[in-house]
Amino acid sequence: MARQPRFQYPGALYHVMARGNGGYAVFVTDDDCKVFLHRLGQVCESHGWKVHAWVLMGNHFHLLLETPEPNLVSGMKWLLSAYSQGWNRAHMRRGHVFQGRYKAVPVNDSDSDTHYFKALVDYIHLNPARAGLAGGNHGPLLNYRWSSLPSHHKGNGPDWLVSGRILRAFQLADDGRGRRAYVEWLEARAANDGGRIDEAATEAIRRGWYLGKDSFKDKLLRMLEKAPRRGSGGSRRAEGVERERGEKEALRILREGSGLLGLPLSQADLAALRKSDSRKVQLAILLRTHTSVSNGWIAQKLAMGHPGSVSRSVSDGRADKTMGKSIKNIERMLIRVL
Repeated sequence: MARQPRFQYPGALYHVMARGNGGYAVFVTDDDCKVFLHRLGQVCESHGWKVHAWVLMGNHFHLLLETPEPNLVSGMKWLLSAYSQGWNRAHMRRGHVFQGRYKAVPVNDSDSDTHYFKALVDYIHLNPARAGLAGGNHGPLLNYRWSSLPSHHKGNGPDWLVSGRILRAFQLADDGRGRRAYVEWLEARAANDGGRIDEAATEAIRRGWYLGKDSFKDKLLRMLEKAPRRGSGGSRRAEGVERERGEKEALRILREGSGLLGLPLSQADLAALRKSDSRKVQLAILLRTHTSVSNGWIAQKLAMGHPGSVSRSVSDGRADKTMGKSIKNIERMLIRVL
């Protein structure tokens, strides 16, 4: 079956979920959960993301996140890579941590169509109740630590966690009284029906490729129709369904990677070096691997001449096993500092 496309556009809302490889746990210890949230905070800062709801559930996680810029792909690539590398080190394991491709379902971002937004927020926050970990006879839902609900309740979450949209969708005041009313609503649902969600909404959340009315589906389909094909020159430009350029994250990798490789930052000093300097090539490979900036962008920032030269250098560098080992070492160090 063909993969569903990644829809990327300014202000997009997504239900993002990923499961542990083979169904095994990816949050084994409290430290695992803390590290994931730390990495999530980092990518929110670098990509400008806002998170409306989240839950960590042992062998999977759910996020309801908003991307003011069309940069879901580059951000998720960094988040899962950073967490996976650290998890493997901490647990002395190798190989994939997450199973296959993460799921990212667009959610209608219109305040006039909040049905699925509300259903999804509840679905995420009631996960511990459905799993028998909290709620009802298992104690207050708020006792489950690894959810955004306690932070919404107290109004003390990190800058990237926002409550206003949830309270507005449920027509509640954006204050302590409104937050408490939302939590009371969820506690009652957890106690009375074990956190179950309406069957139609549950099916859409679990199986659908979008969440919203038909008008929202039509909007997404129009994006597919308008998305340009790649040209013969390998251009990655697109509107709607595209790879976001990720320049902010690329600049961070450029700055930190240059320091680790001993590369100067000034254009004059970079221009004095060979265009094919191995350090430039390694950094170009890292940028092509971990962001979606173009060869032209890399050529300009690293003084590597024509974009075609970057393409050739990257291709040759990837075939060089010695350079590959050096790049892996740089990647491990970058994960720690970014």
